[in-house]
Amino acid sequence: MPYIAGVSTVTDQTVLRAFSYRVKDATSGKRLAALSNAVNTVWNYVNEISARSADRGPIWATKKQLRDLTNGSGKLLGLPSQVVQEVIDEYVIKRRAARRSKLRWRASRGPKRALGWVPFTNQDIALDGSAALLRGQRFRLWLHRAVEGQIKSGNFSQDARGRWYCNFVCEVPRSQGSGRDDIGVDLGLKSVAKCSDGTELEQARFYRDLEPKLAEAQRKKRKRQVKSIHAKIANRRKDALHKFSRALVDRARKITVGDVSASAMTKTRMAKRVLDAGWSTLRGMLRYKCDHAGVAYAEVNEANTTRTCSSCGCLSGPAGLAGLSIRRWRCSECGAEHDRDQNAARNIARLGCETPCPHGHGSPAF
Repeated sequence: MPYIAGVSTVTDQTVLRAFSYRVKDATSGKRLAALSNAVNTVWNYVNEISARSADRGPIWATKKQLRDLTNGSGKLLGLPSQVVQEVIDEYVIKRRAARRSKLRWRASRGPKRALGWVPFTNQDIALDGSAALLRGQRFRLWLHRAVEGQIKSGNFSQDARGRWYCNFVCEVPRSQGSGRDDIGVDLGLKSVAKCSDGTELEQARFYRDLEPKLAEAQRKKRKRQVKSIHAKIANRRKDALHKFSRALVDRARKITVGDVSASAMTKTRMAKRVLDAGWSTLRGMLRYKCDHAGVAYAEVNEANTTRTCSSCGCLSGPAGLAGLSIRRWRCSECGAEHDRDQNAARNIARLGCETPCPHGHGSPAF
């Protein structure tokens, strides 16, 4: 299932939460593919108009101008007019973020084809039992859990294996966390994450365990099997990270995570292990789950957290490349014994107590 950012803040009392459901492709796949091709046509058209406007002068075609130029196209393409407007709105957002007047084309066929995508608003979508109605078109879903709150927007999206998903963004009441612990989390490679209370997520082998099977499938050019293995790796990783982050948020009132740079580490010989760990994904899950649960969340500079004694604060731990292999050490000042990663997590938790919550909710600054 494609990853979707789960929660963002709307007000102090409500948040936006995403619900994703698999579409029963046997009855809906072809119709969604046709809608997706129409969406690509709209995207490519406004992309061309935007590029031409930039050639004529410094002012690019505005959102209103693009909407005026596509007025009535929905009926010809078989798309609801609101969907056409949603495509234009998304295009303008992406164009502004990229700071370019022309973005990549959305190809419907070929090796560089774009994965299917059909956006909608709450005006276009309705739920009828376990089916989604898009302006009267019925798409059956595997409704494994109930949709909560009020639907605000969403989309149909396709993954690399061609499976379709219906994603709803709903406004739901913000819950109040019942946890009482201030937890620091040290991200690493010996274990993906080690907490200040001693719990840990064991070393990631989501990719390594299936690497021989993946290599064989790639050598034999079994494209369908390659996609299936990649999906299995991603699903195993997300499942482990979801379970770990959920358990952490349930017992915490504040979670503090070190700001180790995954992008910098991927440029070293440890790149495979870093990517397999999924540090950025875990931080994102903790961030939005804390937001939804009313738990404070912070990221702090983790410099010297492994070397600093969490008992007395002295900088007495092992240093340098030679010190990386030392997993347990004794403080030369106070004599306290430390597990390297748990000691770092305790120092991160202490730094988090000195950091105010940026969102103004959850636990206060300590």
